[in-house]
Amino acid sequence: MKQFYKSKNLFRLSFLFAVLFSVVSVFNSCKDDDDEEFQDHIVQFEAKINNGTGSGTAEFKAVVTQVGTGQQTIFNPTGLTWTSGENFISSSQSQLNLSANAVLPNADSKLTVNIYVDGEVVKTKTVNGNGANVVSAAVTHSFLEL
Repeated sequence: MKQFYKSKNLFRLSFLFAVLFSVVSVFNSCKDDDDEEFQDHIVQFEAKINNGTGSGTAEFKAVVTQVGTGQQTIFNPTGLTWTSGENFISSSQSQLNLSANAVLPNADSKLTVNIYVDGEVVKTKTVNGNGANVVSAAVTHSFLEL
């Protein structure tokens, strides 16, 4: 009789462990995963010209932006500052590119290009003028960089 009693308790105990393991497994599988693979970012492109101290006037020739595989070219934008405005970009696009060409007539003229992600400059480049020749500046940013 004692043997039957012990095996019945052992069966109940193993059944209890099986139920407990199942409940814990269900709760772990239903837990929310806060780490999303891709996130949306606010991205802005900017190109600026500093005219310098000479008599000539600097001007843009072209500004090219590229998000992922989508490219946009703006020819002869007016003014000394060009901005793209804020865009929501998924990090799944991975690559951001900005390039600008400008005529910088003075030796102390400068062309600066910036990529902003979530309000912070992530890439910048400045080139100096060389007298009436066209200069170029380009920057790239990848969301895959660590």
